[in-house]
Amino acid sequence: MIVCIAEKPSVAKDIARIIGATSARDGYMEGNGYQVTWTFGHLCCLKEPNDYAENWKHWSLAALPMIPPRFGIKLIEDQGIKKQFAVIQKLMTQADSIVNCGDAGQEGELIQRWVMQMARATCPVKRLWISSMTDEAIREGFAKLREQEDYNSLYLAGLSRAVGDWLLGMNATRLYTLKYGQNRQVLSIGRVQTPTLALIVNRQKEIDQFKPEPYWVLATIYRNTQFTATQGKFTSREEGEQAFATIEGKPFRVTGVQKKKGTEAPPHLYDLTSLQVDCNKKFSYSAEMTLNIIQSLYEKKLTTYPRVDTQFLSDDIYPKCPGIMNGLKSYHELMRPIAGKPLIKPKRIFDASKVTDHHAIIPTGQEARGLTDLEHNVYDLIVRRFIAAFYPDCAFATTTVTGAVDKIDFKVSGKEILAPGWRQVYARDTHKDDEAEKDDEERTLEAFVKGEEGPHTPTLTEKQTTPPKPYTEATLLRAMETAGKFVDNEELRAALKENGIGRPSSRAGIIETLFKRHYIRRERKNLIATPTGIQLIDMIHEWLLTSCELTGIWEKKLRDIEHKKYDASQFVNELKVQITDIVNDVLRDNSNRRVTVTTDEDLKKKPAKRKAAPRKPAAKPADGKPKAADSTPKPVAPAPDAQPADPMVGRPCPKCGQGTIIKGKTAYGCSRWREGCDWRQPLNNDNKTQ
Repeated sequence: MIVCIAEKPSVAKDIARIIGATSARDGYMEGNGYQVTWTFGHLCCLKEPNDYAENWKHWSLAALPMIPPRFGIKLIEDQGIKKQFAVIQKLMTQADSIVNCGDAGQEGELIQRWVMQMARATCPVKRLWISSMTDEAIREGFAKLREQEDYNSLYLAGLSRAVGDWLLGMNATRLYTLKYGQNRQVLSIGRVQTPTLALIVNRQKEIDQFKPEPYWVLATIYRNTQFTATQGKFTSREEGEQAFATIEGKPFRVTGVQKKKGTEAPPHLYDLTSLQVDCNKKFSYSAEMTLNIIQSLYEKKLTTYPRVDTQFLSDDIYPKCPGIMNGLKSYHELMRPIAGKPLIKPKRIFDASKVTDHHAIIPTGQEARGLTDLEHNVYDLIVRRFIAAFYPDCAFATTTVTGAVDKIDFKVSGKEILAPGWRQVYARDTHKDDEAEKDDEERTLEAFVKGEEGPHTPTLTEKQTTPPKPYTEATLLRAMETAGKFVDNEELRAALKENGIGRPSSRAGIIETLFKRHYIRRERKNLIATPTGIQLIDMIHEWLLTSCELTGIWEKKLRDIEHKKYDASQFVNELKVQITDIVNDVLRDNSNRRVTVTTDEDLKKKPAKRKAAPRKPAAKPADGKPKAADSTPKPVAPAPDAQPADPMVGRPCPKCGQGTIIKGKTAYGCSRWREGCDWRQPLNNDNKTQ
């Protein structure tokens, strides 16, 4: 009998149907010479400290560092897990062979290997390696089963990651909690979560310490078009007024008209991070929510394997693309412009050298039915991105007009779409990114002729420098992915460019952990560090714990283990030395420093209003006449979370029960309005719920 073990019951059910194991049993399916069983994700975990030594059971500084001579695994304490494992163990001890049907990645390999070790399986093992859950992919995968030994390095990488997380997390968390946590709050430390928290804290400090500086912008309006001076910003009012006086009353002359044609290629296909970024920007979905949704779409066979870090496809996918297109029946209108001719094969999409285990996220071509609004939004993004990849480039023309008044030069640019190309796919997309810049707006300029001149209306506008923006989940994910920009060492920067902080599949969980530990909180879309988070980062002086550099190197070593370029035992031994050094360094700290405890009640309190920078009076022109309206930033109205307490705000939604009540300009509403909750109550209703 051949025993197949999948990572989830839903996956096992699909596999069983394809291979003919159609008879349901307690904990498995059977038929056609196969028995198909399943785990529930992790059934096993590394042993707890107290499983190794009695004195590790209780938290004590004297017991640190905790470094087991040999790591072991155990079943997770859960009756359902124990029952299912008993089924698996019985099947495996009687099996002629086993097919590992776990998710095709480090974690998936680790989950199944641990289960087989716990079950003491001794029979031969094959590996099912597939990137999608379509019937065709399952059949193809079983026709091309691979040897388990081919994935030993993948398992070693996953095991090294788990052991490393245990060593750092168990030791550093106990160390900082006991030393600085006031015995009231666990101060969790992690190889990814702590550097990620450091990014948020450092950004917040930049914002809090930022002092706005005034500057002046010289512009002029000629033929209803605003031209801006090319010499840049004036840092003093006197310089600006001097330039203003120089051009006032003198004619504006067009010195050049340049029209340049260009093309814009379709955007890359989605990897997990770019999908999470777009979902946060467009729909305000958290990274974890997007991960759960795309995992659901994968299990429904509508999209390919989601936990990927590449935006490319391998060459063998190209012949399947027409069939995928044909299956997207509700999108046939979008495919009309490219129908009836062979699909293009752009190098920026099809590049096997950029694909390791899995390719980019694309639709499978299965018809999508019964999707929730959340699932449809994510699915629609993926489908449109896939279709757009086969469209021609967008053709545009950029017109740049230069002018001069006396010796001061001016410039204006405009962009005209000549042929929309792939942009047709997004023609009806009404979503606007919060971070869209006005400079990116398409505008067509009037026709100007070199040498023409005429009167103009100059303006001198006072503005102020602005602080960096707080992180959102979208920008934080990008920062984690591109952590190399935060380091100076060129070699380390290259390593981080390839790996970043954490893995795409783990970043959402890391952000959620920061919320869970009360290290950060949300203000609308912005991620704000709590006093606990700020003080924790300030307390840590060990470069290992807060550095993007060393965290990125860790990820690179794990990837090198996977690719047989680095020894797993060396990785663990190096980490043991580092952990010992960290413990000794903290124990030598004789200061009486403590970390403020942030409670659930603290998070419910309305944050204090942030003081707006003092405004300075706008500069006046030399003749004393008023100029264009001053664009100095005005004090911004506080966000709803920062307003005086409203008894309605924050209460559970009376309709869906999942969201909370938020306050708009004319009515109260549900925070889950994007997910479809339409509860509303006008503001003039005496604050009574329905």
